[in-house]
This record gives sequence, C-alpha cells and structure tokens, in this order.
Amino acid sequence: MTQRPVIQREELSDVVQKIFEVVQSQGDKALLEFSKKFDQAELETVAVSEIEIKNAENEISGELKSAIIKAKENITRFHAAQKSEIEKIETVEGVTCWRENRAIEKVGIYIPGGSAPLFSTVLMLAIPAQLAGCGEVILCTPPDQNGNINPAILYAAKLCGVSSIFKVGGAQAIAAMTFGTESIPSVYKIFGPGNQYVTAAKEYAQRFGVAMDMPAGPSEVLVIADKNAIPEFCAADLLSQAEHGSDSQVVFITTDEEILNKTIKETEKQLKVLPRNEFAAESLKNSYFILLSTIEEALEFSNLYAPEHLILAVKYFENYIPRIQNAGSVFLGNYSCESAGDYASGTNHTLPTNGFAKNYSGVSLDSFVKKITFQHITENGLKNLGKTIEIMAEAEGLLAHKNAVSIRLKS
Repeated sequence: MTQRPVIQREELSDVVQKIFEVVQSQGDKALLEFSKKFDQAELETVAVSEIEIKNAENEISGELKSAIIKAKENITRFHAAQKSEIEKIETVEGVTCWRENRAIEKVGIYIPGGSAPLFSTVLMLAIPAQLAGCGEVILCTPPDQNGNINPAILYAAKLCGVSSIFKVGGAQAIAAMTFGTESIPSVYKIFGPGNQYVTAAKEYAQRFGVAMDMPAGPSEVLVIADKNAIPEFCAADLLSQAEHGSDSQVVFITTDEEILNKTIKETEKQLKVLPRNEFAAESLKNSYFILLSTIEEALEFSNLYAPEHLILAVKYFENYIPRIQNAGSVFLGNYSCESAGDYASGTNHTLPTNGFAKNYSGVSLDSFVKKITFQHITENGLKNLGKTIEIMAEAEGLLAHKNAVSIRLKS
C-alpha cells in the first residue's frame, strides 16, 4: 500500500538515455525537434527574448503581480533566516577549525509548464538561489503549442533574478543543462520537480558530474484525521494534490468511521466541479481511504510511506509532532491547508516524493551552497596534536602521512 504508481524503470531509462545521446550530439537542433515532437511547438530558437519577458509583465493582472510579490516576501523571509554565521572552533589549543558557505556558481531550474504552468516553483527555487549568491541561474520550461511561455513564469523569473530562460521541457531540458548546447549553458546542479521522465533524467545527469536537488516526481499528500477533522477541508486537500496529474497519489487515514465516509462523499462531490477533474479522477484510482484504530498507528504507516506532504487534521497535533520521522513538509491543524505551503506561507514546496522523504530534505538555502571546511594549526597546535596523528597514521601503514607531521615536529 506504500507503493506509488510508476512507469517501468527499464522503459524510463531507455527513453532518457536516447534523449541524452541525441541532445549531446545535436544540441539546439535536437531540442527544436523534441519541442515539435513532444510539445507540438514549432520554434526557431529555444531562447526567450527580452521582448517576450518585457511583454509578459503587461499580460498578467495587477492582482496576480501583487500576490506574487507578497509570496516572494514571505519565501524570502523564511529562507533568509537559514543563513548561518561562521563559527570558529578550537578543537585543541592551537588548532582552529571552521566552515564557510560558497554558492554553487551555475544552477539550472526546471519548471513544469504543461497542463499546469508552475510559476510558484520559480519563486521556490530562484529566491534561495539569489539569496545564496549563485552567479548564474538558468531556467528551462516547456512552451505551449504556439511556442510561448506562460507570462506568470516569465514575470516571476525576472522578479527573482533568473539569468536566462529557455523554451525546452522534459528530459531533453535536463540533458541540455547537463551538457550545454549552442544556446543553453551547462550547469553544476539541477533543481525542480517534474514527471517521472524528468526525475529519471535528473538521476541520469549525475553520471556526467551534475548534481540534483532530490528525486522530486509526481505530487502526493497523506492526510491523518481524527473525529475533530472537517471532511470538506480534508477532501479539498486531497483533491488539491490529485489535480496535479494522473500519476499523483493521495492517501486519507482516519480513526473515525463517520469522518471516513463523509470525506469520501465530499471528495466525490468536490471532484465533479473541478476544472481538472479528469486528472484528479485518474489520480484517485491510485489512492486510498483507510480506517485505523489510533493516530499512533496512522503515524506508523505515514513514516513507512514517507509522504511529500503530511497533514495532521487532529485536535492535539502538538502531541504527535515528535512521532513524525519521515515527511517532506508537515501541515498542522484544520486550517493549515497544503496550498499555503505550495504558494505563500514561506516554506519551500520542492519536496522529496516517492518515499524519498526517508533520506532527503526539501529544498532550502543549503541546497544552493557548498560548505567548505578550513583549519589553521599553529606550531604549538601541532605539538599538541602531532603524536595522535603519528600513532594513527602508523597504525594504518601510511608512513608518508606520519612523516608530514614528524618532519614538522623535528624542525
């Protein structure tokens, strides 16, 4: 029951490998052909022009601009607080060690744009990249059939300091950011959610020395509810993730049979009026409504499932926080809807899916930096530490290591 709906791994790997080979050998030409094949878009170039970016600002409403700016403020405030001060530690008298952050110089951002152009993901990735001080931030997103990018994506990208934007999606976008093409520069780390092909492509890119944020595939939510939960709210949260796509998955667990039945009915009711109900309906076929005896049992299941989003629609949620071991992001109480984290509360919505919350964190400021350690040892410091190093090096049979200390001590 903790399994997600997936495409056969072999099929994914074969498709991704072929796309990488073509992009590596043919560059922009391959990208233009893939856009025609997968996006039905006839393009002359993959680069988004300055005129297109400028025009985008006039194509969205003032109300949406204000909402994006407000969300940017909250996301910036939360992520800026993650900056750490340099702390020098004297481990032994005369031996000082510390760690400093350095921004990853070149990063790539992938933004899904097909059935739902996720301009909110631009904020979630470009803002911490900007705060970290990344020198080059490029963005790839698939065009529509007319060869255009959603104006809200372009507006958010400009607002958050993205260096350049390209009209390319899918595994081919990941390949382009891995190898570089005539138009698209190669990067050191790739960020962003996507379908299973995009996720597989990010994993494949690591073979060529490019890092990735995490395996972030189709969206998912697990809701745990007690008798105090509100079925209308629970159903709305389930559908908010189900509408992402047919390969998304939602799970509802409750300790109250009446809440279970009411939530199922409410989900069916709300589904009928959703504009994207065909995606949500397919997603619900892969989803579960479960009745368990206790919240403790529900959390035990949740820790095995390791959901991307976990909602605790329970009265005394504070009591259960210590029991949560595996989750991407947690929403507490009846009014903490998952949509808040998706857009504007401040936390990042780029999160591990498919059970990877067991060993990955969501995107943060740390995702965009490397941490380099430094040490300074004085003459007295080496006297204090030298014997320890010599004994350990000799025990490992590494006498050159020992000599590097001994030669200094003798001097």
